[in-house]
Amino acid sequence: MNLNGLLTERMNPASSHIDALPTAEVLAVINQEDQKVAVAVATQIPRIAEAVDGIYMRVRAGGRLFYIGAGTSGRLGVLDAAECPPTFQVPPELVQGIIAGGEAALARATEASEDDSHAGRRDLGERGLTGNDALVGIAASGRTPYVLGAVEAANELGALTIGISCTPDSPLARCARIAITPLVGPEVIAGSTRMKAGTATKLVLNMMSTAVMIRLGYVLGNLMVNVQPRNAKLRDRATRIIASSAALSYQRAGELLLEAGESVAVAIVMARLSLDRGSAEARLAAAGGRISEALKN
Repeated sequence: MNLNGLLTERMNPASSHIDALPTAEVLAVINQEDQKVAVAVATQIPRIAEAVDGIYMRVRAGGRLFYIGAGTSGRLGVLDAAECPPTFQVPPELVQGIIAGGEAALARATEASEDDSHAGRRDLGERGLTGNDALVGIAASGRTPYVLGAVEAANELGALTIGISCTPDSPLARCARIAITPLVGPEVIAGSTRMKAGTATKLVLNMMSTAVMIRLGYVLGNLMVNVQPRNAKLRDRATRIIASSAALSYQRAGELLLEAGESVAVAIVMARLSLDRGSAEARLAAAGGRISEALKN
């Protein structure tokens, strides 16, 4: 694979002598380059919005969201997927991350696995992707064979395909139905796409999954009403969320959290609609877990 000429592989003039700079100036160069990332992502908001709306429609119809990538890109996808269940109380099957090389590649780099397009197809097939699902292929260069193989397979099934890359007119952008391409420019360390390209990817994934969950009704106002209080910090957060959304004292909110079986959403519905736990749970179930719908008269 010839990467010569790719935007993500070019030399960055701003850091051409970074090895000769004192520490504070090294950090200043990195910080100045990082400031370009949010601007690059902002240019892609229309495409990100298109992706969010498409994913939302698939999930509402019973589909799932998959991320697939190799190396840093794969790790970022797995991370975003892993954070959805504790943040929004959705089943782990709803958002899934797939990385070339499997779980071992999360902690130890396995670069060779990204060159196998058939492996991308195979790994996707093992997860049972169907035409009802959405797949986000992630590759900074936009030409990772593992990711391209998976996206091609998803296209053949009729799934919604989205490509995130940081190189203009890449094979991934041409292959995916929706192309999200934040052009962050050359890296501070040439070719080290774990830096600006990785930051841009994480921003896009965070925006995408969060907006989908907002559209699904798993956020009330700007409160994380589906948080799972599994430790002291999260229990405190859950109590404050209940207190804020139901205009209760912190103490009463804590009591209500226990009465609701430690479900923040159930506690809020109980308080706001003066219901017992069983009635609140039934109302939430009828609303598909969407608290904003459950609170409507």
